[in-house]
Amino acid sequence: MTKQSAPRRHLSTSPFEAPVVPIAKHFALGDRVSHDQYGLGRVIGVEEGIAMLVDFGSRQARIVSPYTQMDKL
Repeated sequence: MTKQSAPRRHLSTSPFEAPVVPIAKHFALGDRVSHDQYGLGRVIGVEEGIAMLVDFGSRQARIVSPYTQMDKL
């Protein structure tokens, strides 16, 4: 079990902009996807909110959330 720390709070008086949290994309079993590094594939496994197992033909890869490099076709 890994322990995760809480995200840092943004102070309203800070001269820096608030960090942007990417919105997690949602995929279902069997969805066709395109990945920036691996190319075209199909979702073959789902770990809800954590990761997707994707078959890219020549290899299978576990892609972790928030799936910023992957898009649904």
